[in-house]
Amino acid sequence: MRQAADSAAALGAERVQAFAERLHGELIRPQDARYEEARRVYNAVHDRHPALIVRAADVADVMAGVAFARQHELPLAVRGGGHSVPGFGTCDDGLVLDLGRMRGIRVEPEAQRVRAEGGCTWADLNHATAAFGLATTGGIVSTTGIAGLTLGGGLGYLARRCGLACDNLLSADVVTAEGRLLTCSEDRHPELFWALRGGGGNFGVVTSFEYRLHPVVDILGGPTFFPLEGDILRRYQEWILEAPEALGAILGIVLGPPLPFLPERWQGQPVIVVLTCWSGPASEDEAIRERLEGLGPVIGQALQRMPYPAINTLFDDLLPAGLHHYWKGCFTKQLTDEAIAVHLEYGRRIPCLQTATLLFPLDGACRRVAPEATAFAYRDANFATALGPSWPDPADSERNIAWGRAYYQALQPHSEAGGYVNFMSGDDHARVRDNYRQNHDRLARIKARFDPANLFRLNQNIVPASQAA
Repeated sequence: MRQAADSAAALGAERVQAFAERLHGELIRPQDARYEEARRVYNAVHDRHPALIVRAADVADVMAGVAFARQHELPLAVRGGGHSVPGFGTCDDGLVLDLGRMRGIRVEPEAQRVRAEGGCTWADLNHATAAFGLATTGGIVSTTGIAGLTLGGGLGYLARRCGLACDNLLSADVVTAEGRLLTCSEDRHPELFWALRGGGGNFGVVTSFEYRLHPVVDILGGPTFFPLEGDILRRYQEWILEAPEALGAILGIVLGPPLPFLPERWQGQPVIVVLTCWSGPASEDEAIRERLEGLGPVIGQALQRMPYPAINTLFDDLLPAGLHHYWKGCFTKQLTDEAIAVHLEYGRRIPCLQTATLLFPLDGACRRVAPEATAFAYRDANFATALGPSWPDPADSERNIAWGRAYYQALQPHSEAGGYVNFMSGDDHARVRDNYRQNHDRLARIKARFDPANLFRLNQNIVPASQAA
């Protein structure tokens, strides 16, 4: 904290005070009582001390914050929901631009659209749209911010039916590195709009997102648990790739949680869980149940009709803020016998109850978007795999991180070169080109146009083409 205070002091008290007076929101400094709370982020691995934290109240505050960071050559961290596992929503000795107060939402039910500010979480957006029987693809933890998830692509339960979150993005308001506010869409600043759909936070601060909505009311949702067996993985792959697109079914390898519907002898043991979200007609619920039960012996199940927003809250209690996280990700075209053997090997020695390996299916509506149509490049993969070590005790960090790294290395011969950027860790910068493959060079040129000095570099960074050259 002392170094952060020194960094703030080096800017000059009068200069900082003049900046504070320009804001409608708050400027928080290291000596302020609110500083300790304001600097915390979701992933407790990152104990960082910014020189300044701006809690923006509006777009003008965002523009002022970007301009101040640029003028004084400060590291700039942009925080939406604060869930960034690599800690990109915070920094040491720089400026954190926190959009958490900017959570306005406007739903247009007749047009089936919604505009939401950049500080919204998926809980905020799902609550607002569910009132009209509408939804769009979001994450699987309700406290995740809409901004980071959408900018990285946006996986979720509705992806097979509705596409990725970025596929449903209709327009965005962006504050660029110059401090200008641009509204981009297919017709206005189309290159920037293309880059935002999967290119991460490289191109500016998105202050609002406009999404396409889809009719979704009640769904059949919840977990079904099975023993950790290779045949269940094989049957799941065959089932999901042939299933109706209204079926979202994410497979996880976890330790059995202490839930009343899971027998005690399976609690704390490695198991497979299939997280179901059937948004098709209720008349077909029984057929979905039967197909689930055909995957293998069911050892526990809580499958019921529920409002769509409820399915995104199932992990909330298991993954509260303040845990430690280290994630890895890869794309997979096929779960080969060799890949399944790796999943079984590492699944049998999961180090912590909060840890999960998740397989997100990427077929259906995701596949109908061309690989070059958005920055999200892996439209030909069938699964996005997330290796998610999460643990409460910092003393367990070395063991959990080692497990995640070894697991990732073992999967590499059976995976594509790149992975989903929202599953990358802070040590994955060398993978950026692979993560974007055929789209990388175009992204680097757009980066050179809108952020030539790489002000927005606290992310899975795409180096501007001018700098790379």
